[in-house]
Amino acid sequence: MRECVIMRANIGAIVGAGGSFMGQHPVELILIRQWASYLTMPIFLIGADGQLAYYNEPAETLLGRTFDEAGEMPLQELASIFEITDELGSPIEMTQFPLAIAWLEHRPAHGRLRYRALDGPWRLVDVTAIPVEGHDEQHLGAVAIFWEVSSS
Repeated sequence: MRECVIMRANIGAIVGAGGSFMGQHPVELILIRQWASYLTMPIFLIGADGQLAYYNEPAETLLGRTFDEAGEMPLQELASIFEITDELGSPIEMTQFPLAIAWLEHRPAHGRLRYRALDGPWRLVDVTAIPVEGHDEQHLGAVAIFWEVSSS
């Protein structure tokens, strides 16, 4: 019981410190956002509604724009902002993007893709995405981790 009270107190501190995101999303997404903010690997988080809910500082470097500048947006809008291709340069549909697969199909997905960052350069990345499922198999969204790959 004491652990539950401590957990609620910690969540309350996170909720109080985080702006509008914190009041609009399930606690599981709030905790994933908090966790991602401490990591050095680029991470994206989308909610059950398909809105890009957060990406961390390392992802900002890969994208060429801070999350504060971009804000929350539909996953589909993300596809229109970046030129996303397979690793050979052929355009891919948003439904082939690992994060979209994890969100739409509720299953893990992995892939390698290229995109043009907002600050200009093309980047080659490996992406691994997993769905976020809560209690009673409630679909809460998806999270993706990116690794930049050297284009050898």
